[in-house]
Amino acid sequence: MRITDYELFEVPPRWLFLKLTTSDGTVGWGEPVVEGRAKTVRTAVEELLENYLLGEDPSAIEDHWQAMYRGGFYRGGPVLMSAIAGVDQALWDIKGKRFDAPVYELLGGKARNRIRVYQWIGGDRPRDVGDAAREKVEAGFSALKMNATSELRPVDNPRAVEEAVDRIAAVREAVGSEVDIGVDFHGRVSKPMARRLAKALEPYDPMFIEEPVLPEHNDALPDIRAATTIPIATGERMYSRWDFKEIFESNAVDVIQPDLSHAGGITEVKKIAAMAEAYDVSVAPHCPLGPIALASCIQVDACSPNTLIQEQSLDIHYNETSDVLDYLADPSVFEYRDGYVDLPEGPGLGIEIDENYVRDQTGGVDWHNPIWRHDDGSVAEW
Repeated sequence: MRITDYELFEVPPRWLFLKLTTSDGTVGWGEPVVEGRAKTVRTAVEELLENYLLGEDPSAIEDHWQAMYRGGFYRGGPVLMSAIAGVDQALWDIKGKRFDAPVYELLGGKARNRIRVYQWIGGDRPRDVGDAAREKVEAGFSALKMNATSELRPVDNPRAVEEAVDRIAAVREAVGSEVDIGVDFHGRVSKPMARRLAKALEPYDPMFIEEPVLPEHNDALPDIRAATTIPIATGERMYSRWDFKEIFESNAVDVIQPDLSHAGGITEVKKIAAMAEAYDVSVAPHCPLGPIALASCIQVDACSPNTLIQEQSLDIHYNETSDVLDYLADPSVFEYRDGYVDLPEGPGLGIEIDENYVRDQTGGVDWHNPIWRHDDGSVAEW
């Protein structure tokens, strides 16, 4: 068996799909993308495939990963690691189909029968969160996530904190104490504001505070963690086990959130999860993306004992034109029951992509991050 061909598809709302084909006709799918940088990552994937993988045996996944990562003098970062991630996902999909087994069976077998998922509410600038929370809980979800704030000044006024507290309070009042609420600071919050917000939100018992500061300021996480009883989560903008090593060693976090389409794929995130287990840190993979990324996450969740919960993008505010189930021949594989999703039993990633739909949707995608500004005109963190 050899890798003989590939195709890349830019599809709405903001995703990039990779199709790898082998000499015996087996097809593997991956999702290599940085949101808002699909064309850049596309070029990186083409370089990897044209310069190294075409004509190679797809089964040597670990060796291919090492060659893609270590074969370049400059390594790491969002673009290269996302390109590697999508290729890695497709290689695992091919291997699972070759052995007629889910990927998690090839990684040691399942550690659970189903995986808890959470549902997004409130949008980028959170609003109407109480009603949205009540609606999602009535639909069966037992965990929610929302942004804490819109843009904040480096040192903002008391009202900005009060508004964030009011929103969390409205959600807690709407859903009661048996529903978990993740609160995403989204790296929008400076170190002093992170401390103020964490203290103010403690009475509402969030499941975690996500990305309380930018990853550039991970050195501040131990102090923030020490100042609050709320669990600290981060990791969506960290791309390898070497990026995560520092926060493990500094006792900085309680939950890590590597992204299976950004942090080197299934091969790398399985290793990151194992490292986290040694530090009593839980894993909640980041995934506001498409069905291939979600399927890859579930494969790692299934065989990682320290998985806490899984993000998924159904009805997320980014998915205005297409949603996660639209690209699947059988959407029931991601049917959520009582806030959980069952492990897929199909081979490889456990999903069947509707290729005709993918081709119909290809082209015309031009999603970019918004540029937010403070009231003085300076650029704000989105």
